[in-house]
Amino acid sequence: MQVTEKNGAITFSVRVQPRASCDEIAGEYQDGLKIRLTAPPIDDRANEALRKLLASRLKVPLAAVRIASGEHSRTKRVEIRGVTPEMIRSLLD
Repeated sequence: MQVTEKNGAITFSVRVQPRASCDEIAGEYQDGLKIRLTAPPIDDRANEALRKLLASRLKVPLAAVRIASGEHSRTKRVEIRGVTPEMIRSLLD
């Protein structure tokens, strides 16, 4: 998984599968995380569910998690402040 650190923020790729049966981190997908979400991709609900899931798993405030690009795509770049690259890689465990 490719993780970039710049200006105190960690950035990495995420591939989202909306309308899944449960919210989970499903492993790696093309140098990023594959995340399944129960939320539909309507009215930013999947994006909010993604932010909440990552904030919860990494124990950071919701405001620390930002979708840097790909808001209307399944493939996104996520930026998180207050974490280390090792914390992001530990999500795969």
